Amino acid sequence: MPQLRLALNQIDSRVGDLAGNTETILRWTRHSAEQGAHLVAFPEMALTGYPVEDLALRSSFVEASRAALRELAARLAEEGFGELPVVVGYLDRSESAQPKFGQPPGAPRNAGAVLHRGEVVLTYAKHHLPNYGVFDEFRYFMPGDTMPVVRVHGIDVALAICEDLWQDGGRVPAARSAEAGLLLSINASPYERDKDDTRLELVRKRAQEAGCTTAYLAMMGGQDELVFDGDSIVVDKDGEVVARAPQFSEGCVVLDLDLPAASVDAPTARDGVANGQRVDDGLRIDRVVLSEDPLPAYQPELTGAYADRLDDAEEVYSALVVGLRAYVAKNGFSSVLIGMSGGIDSALVAAIACDAVGAQNVYGVSMPSKYSSEHSKGDAAEMARRTGLNFRTVPIEPMFDAYMGSLGLTGLAEENLQSRLRGTMLMAISNQEGHIVLAPGNKSELAVGYSTLYGDSVGAYGPIKDVYKTWIFRLAQWRNKAAAERGQTPPIPENSITKPPSAELRPGQVDTDSLPDYPVLDGILELYVDRDQGADAIVAAGYDRELVVKTLRMVDTAEYKRRQYPPGTKISAKGFGKDRRLPITNGWRESV
Repeated sequence: MPQLRLALNQIDSRVGDLAGNTETILRWTRHSAEQGAHLVAFPEMALTGYPVEDLALRSSFVEASRAALRELAARLAEEGFGELPVVVGYLDRSESAQPKFGQPPGAPRNAGAVLHRGEVVLTYAKHHLPNYGVFDEFRYFMPGDTMPVVRVHGIDVALAICEDLWQDGGRVPAARSAEAGLLLSINASPYERDKDDTRLELVRKRAQEAGCTTAYLAMMGGQDELVFDGDSIVVDKDGEVVARAPQFSEGCVVLDLDLPAASVDAPTARDGVANGQRVDDGLRIDRVVLSEDPLPAYQPELTGAYADRLDDAEEVYSALVVGLRAYVAKNGFSSVLIGMSGGIDSALVAAIACDAVGAQNVYGVSMPSKYSSEHSKGDAAEMARRTGLNFRTVPIEPMFDAYMGSLGLTGLAEENLQSRLRGTMLMAISNQEGHIVLAPGNKSELAVGYSTLYGDSVGAYGPIKDVYKTWIFRLAQWRNKAAAERGQTPPIPENSITKPPSAELRPGQVDTDSLPDYPVLDGILELYVDRDQGADAIVAAGYDRELVVKTLRMVDTAEYKRRQYPPGTKISAKGFGKDRRLPITNGWRESV
């Protein structure tokens, strides 16, 4: 069998940074070449970053992407990599599409290209366009209609992009029809909890359907609310794993593959007709031959490796760290500011921040009021001592008394005033010192509106925005356990984990004064928010009807608050934001 050394580079790209992404691709191509690679690949839209959203509708950006691709091809040749085929994702446009009502202006395409000898020798566009969850690709792109195949050292390599594997039909069966020896899919598949298992089973299934070894190359890093976890996978034609890359780690997987030789009878017509038939889904074969002859036989040195899988808590925590780190760095900041109450939410956010940007770049502020307990003030200070983050205390009582003297507020207005004074103080420090503020709200609180607009909701980013309260406890316990296992000081004070959660805005207040116990609340919310179940279905799952109706009403009436909450790392299948789009003005209520 012919041999091929494949290099899969799961890299982190920044949206819009064409120059920076080009340098990253050049650097990792150099690394791949040093490892003796014969074919090098980079993720979906690696050159532009992903997702580009409405940038795809700007002709200036589309043309800049196309120009950057040509420049990249030339640079690769200039640096001595011209003979090394490189597959890279970028933003393109259709040359033939005519303007038409209902299609994206300018006919942009989510595309891939093969670069060789200083030229762009083959281009192709994603065939299946996702239009669910966070994806709006029908809004942005024109679908591809070819089955791209590149022959490298006597091996036919079929090419696909992300959703081409997630949906049935299209390029997977077409790869079999084209008699490919390798199916290479470049991807920017966002992280979700438990998605790694789903992804593995998908790749196994598609390899069996394509009848060839299948390589699934994934992006790594973060972009706004999305996190990309890497976890690139290579399986053989029977679905057996050949190699699997680490999660949440930028790097290169290089492995030697024995692959079938290209058939002399393989469909070759560029019009896509093979033996009188078009390949599956009407795709036209677009085949380019770069090197017909197989490589001289060599002793395989890189047979692949299987990186250890992270357990559930470590996986989620790693996603939160990567998401925050990417948001801070890619937006040009270096330090973060957190209001530290001594509670578990702000403690977990502080721990994540220390791991993401370094404790020396984390600034915590304790802002006690007359209702703040001594243990809470002590827990905040203890957290700072354990982690080494920068810490100060600024009481809000003088400001609070001034407002109360002028307004005479009572009840909820008095409680919310304390939160808003803290928000104002955080933003003032942010303006003065240049740190970005992190909002500490969790998914349970955001779901039912248990937060104060312009108070605890202020900030540039919400690291735990998509994490239910029950998971907050689980992550805090995991982080402390992981530190202890490494011989380090657990960062989160045990009292912050074990004491009853409280906003401490009135004497003796605890969260359960207003909310059900969190395990019960989160169970209802997961059914309603994440799975779109109605009241009757949730009651049938074993929850009290009165409690269900009350909870669902809180969720429905808090939509206006969630719209004003900052972005935050998405770790579930349905986070607040693009995943879940409901009207603010909404007369529909679940049955009572």
